[in-house]
Amino acid sequence: MNRFAPAVSAALARLTGSALGPYQSAVIRIGFSATWLLFLLREFPHRQEMYGPDGPWSWDLAQQLIATNHAFTALMWSDGQGWFEAVYALAVVSSVLLLLGWRTRTLSVLFMVGVLSLQNRSVFMGDGGDNVLHLMAIYLVFTRCGQVWSLDARRARLTAAARARGEHVVDRVGPALWGVLGFTLVAVTAGGRLDAVDPTAPTVLYVVWVGVAVRWAVERWARGREPRVLLDVVAAVAHNGALFVIMAEACLIYATAGWYKIQGSRWQDGTAVHYPLHLDYFSPWPALADLLAASGTMVMLVTYGTVIVQVAFPFTLFNRRVKNVLLALMMVEHAVIAVVLGLPFFSLAMIAADAVFLPTSFLRRLGGWAARARGRLQGRGGRATVPGPRGAGDDAAVGAEAGRT
Repeated sequence: MNRFAPAVSAALARLTGSALGPYQSAVIRIGFSATWLLFLLREFPHRQEMYGPDGPWSWDLAQQLIATNHAFTALMWSDGQGWFEAVYALAVVSSVLLLLGWRTRTLSVLFMVGVLSLQNRSVFMGDGGDNVLHLMAIYLVFTRCGQVWSLDARRARLTAAARARGEHVVDRVGPALWGVLGFTLVAVTAGGRLDAVDPTAPTVLYVVWVGVAVRWAVERWARGREPRVLLDVVAAVAHNGALFVIMAEACLIYATAGWYKIQGSRWQDGTAVHYPLHLDYFSPWPALADLLAASGTMVMLVTYGTVIVQVAFPFTLFNRRVKNVLLALMMVEHAVIAVVLGLPFFSLAMIAADAVFLPTSFLRRLGGWAARARGRLQGRGGRATVPGPRGAGDDAAVGAEAGRT
């Protein structure tokens, strides 16, 4: 037993000492916020029919359903047209700001409120991709997803540089944002709206609101390192736990889908893919669908290959090379589904979930390519300096600072 003690201690120190997977958490933040934003923009002309108070799923029907399942949705606080437009606009704006990584700790909560409000208002409008986005929006609240590739990280670097020069830096935007949201939260609670549908909503939102205030107060006034270290440990544990849940959720989705497919006769005889290719609803490009369905061998290979990849993927996590190969195959498969079957947002949501398994080395190279491409674009208008990829130590410093915002 004693020989395992050093390994266990090292693992605990790593899990509590830092927020792991900064690039992976940034990718899923960007992926899910972009997916939701594109969906909202595409459905903007149809928003009234989908989520509006006068849509087919009326406000009265939604109220009856929510009284039974106690789902949270801000759209049930009022049946006015102005309130609906405000909530829809909040969902769009929060998606944009979370995509850019501005005040990610606060915007992740607003993003979750927007996702839950619209999806729970009309539960029959979604598909599998909406279910994934629904869950991931909740998990993102507990992650420190702005450590890299975000405006938070940029602000943290600028703040650290200013303090190194001896300048006094005061954050006025954060307290102002906290005050405005706090006033709104108290006003909604006083009006009896917040606990009208989901009795747990007030507790969750107030815990997040107070937690942000405690973090800010400790950073500003606490003496000694102990309070800061304690809050860093709590934040790291919450982040790492949420990241693990996201990975487990993705594995569960694929394992469940694969094992259910095995039980279907059409998947067993290798013809399952043939049928959706001949449905008008899933054929935005009929010629392409007919081309794929014309080959029985291709249909059989895709059918069996889909089942094999989905069932095998959770078991390949212990072998990095095999896992990366299957991960690439699954992303290609979702890209094909987006084009051939006309399910772009389902595919984007699944690709974003898959991105949590991407290797850090690849993501760092991807960031380096993006930085060089941006530098070349800036260089067309004048001389520009292109920063190279940061090292692990720089990422840790940025993450420690950005996690406090």
